[in-house]
Amino acid sequence: MPKLKIRGGDLDLVEYEFSPFSPGEKINTLGIGSRTLAPREGKVRVTAPGRIHLTVLDMNRFAPNRPGGGGVGFALQISCFAEAECTPGKTEIDYSREPIVRHFVAVFKEATGYSGGFRIKVRDHDQKHVGLGSTGSVLVALANAMNEALGGPLTKDEIRLLIGNNYVEETEDGRVTLGFETGVGPAAVTYGGMAVMGDELTLAYHHPFAEGKNVFVIIPETTVSSSGRAEFDLLMNRARNLDYQDRELKAYFILMDLIPALERGDLKKIGEVIWEIEFRGSKRAEVEHHGFLIYQYMSRLREAGLEFVGMSSVGPSIAVVTERSETEMAEILATMGLSVAISTKVDNAGLKVEWIE
Repeated sequence: MPKLKIRGGDLDLVEYEFSPFSPGEKINTLGIGSRTLAPREGKVRVTAPGRIHLTVLDMNRFAPNRPGGGGVGFALQISCFAEAECTPGKTEIDYSREPIVRHFVAVFKEATGYSGGFRIKVRDHDQKHVGLGSTGSVLVALANAMNEALGGPLTKDEIRLLIGNNYVEETEDGRVTLGFETGVGPAAVTYGGMAVMGDELTLAYHHPFAEGKNVFVIIPETTVSSSGRAEFDLLMNRARNLDYQDRELKAYFILMDLIPALERGDLKKIGEVIWEIEFRGSKRAEVEHHGFLIYQYMSRLREAGLEFVGMSSVGPSIAVVTERSETEMAEILATMGLSVAISTKVDNAGLKVEWIE
């Protein structure tokens, strides 16, 4: 497999070799050990929101073999779901991305000591590799569905830590490889609202966000990849270098400005903080990855008076949170040759669990 270089500074250069493996290998149970299980009859469905990942705090504190780095993001009312039903035999999976599901099923079974199987059906929100967190939302829904089916042996925090420490993406040959995970997505998706993460997947702060406001997602066309090797090169090189310079400032903004603004529900101030971060550290590297056209779009949206504008993850999706209507938003975007891809709201509720049989 190719060796990819990671450079954070002049004296910080290492090589990382991606080593794909079969689903069910390289499992990290975090020492959880077997739990008391109480398998239930019937089928459980867990619906999970999507997420907007606004920024990583320090790219130097995470890699494919080290989840963490801190960050900020919020849950979005675009949903995926997972259904799980206990079976005595083999696990059956109905989903287009079977390898990532099969791998986490193996993680979950080893962590809990469950020896049976599951009948699983998963459907995502069908917006992949554009910054809306399809993989993370699917894994959260899946893990919580299996957990409910077994009587709830794991806590929600144990589940999101298992996901973060076993996060994978599938390869073209049906295997999986370790992926990047800050923990922002699973925390926001699980509890709803805005989540602020510290290192090692630590949920530092959580609060409802922009209740009743509109969220518009714009997905500009781009020829730049936001996954695979292109994502690795971006996050592990220029992004790390810029975070050496700006990580303390970003952390200061989050602690001293963003959190107080969330407490008092000040969307305008929250938007100002996020806009400042768009030009700092690894977030700047992520936006520039798509060329300066993304900055031009976002700048024009800010100039139009929209309260909150930010690119999600490595893009190219741009999230706008505002009191303006969809009609007003469409008029603003029309002058840029853009349109609303998704019209929704912040999800402040988190996971929804229901027994359907």
